Amino acid sequence: MTDVEVEYCVPCGFRDRALDVQRAILNALETDLDRVSLVTGDHGVFRVTVDGEVVYEKSEDDYDVDGIVRQVRERL
Repeated sequence: MTDVEVEYCVPCGFRDRALDVQRAILNALETDLDRVSLVTGDHGVFRVTVDGEVVYEKSEDDYDVDGIVRQVRERL
């Protein structure tokens, strides 16, 4: 099984974005995952990792919830 982490910047106000991504991942892949956790951060971070490997980084890609779910699914 798999662990997914959504790390988000608290001062930037990315909590709602992180919750949206967490909810979408759970809706699509809940039975395939051990854990989907939120990790607080700062300095503008918004990163999604699957078993420690980055699948989405805010600085690299446009924010697209469906795209993030697809990337997580590809890692499973």
